[in-house]
Amino acid sequence: MLIRPEHPDDVDVIDRLTVAAFEPQWFSDGSEAPIIRRLRASGDLTLSLVAEDDGDVVGHVAFSPVTIDGSHDGWFGLGPISVRLDRQRRGIGRALVAEGLRRLQELGARGCALIGDPAIYGRMGFTGDGPLSHLDLDRAIVQHVTFSGPSPRGELRFAPAFDAPGH
Repeated sequence: MLIRPEHPDDVDVIDRLTVAAFEPQWFSDGSEAPIIRRLRASGDLTLSLVAEDDGDVVGHVAFSPVTIDGSHDGWFGLGPISVRLDRQRRGIGRALVAEGLRRLQELGARGCALIGDPAIYGRMGFTGDGPLSHLDLDRAIVQHVTFSGPSPRGELRFAPAFDAPGH
């Protein structure tokens, strides 16, 4: 399996993959593929990686800037992340996240934050120990991993693409 940056001809495949991966999920509102399109259109898609196996794109992860208490300060958000349904639970998502975090560190990022299940993302080094908040969500699912400097404290806000109506 090869993990690489998205190419222009991957855009439609990423869109279809994201829709299919999130459609059966109880927590999905169907906004994930449009978020990726808006991130790309606004220039906020800092890092977009695909997992390719035998020429087929089987996974995708997006990273975009976030603010904490109104300041970007080198922090990024993870998500959406998608893996083709027939390839889930085989380590593809974990590999995409690991490679994305490695590349963010190379770019000089201070850290990465996400909203997600602590049982899943905790195994990847993320912690939801309470210093970050996001809207009225349980702070345990507002997670982060710090690459340099102190752990963040404050209100986490994702790129404007996440704030579109219906999300």
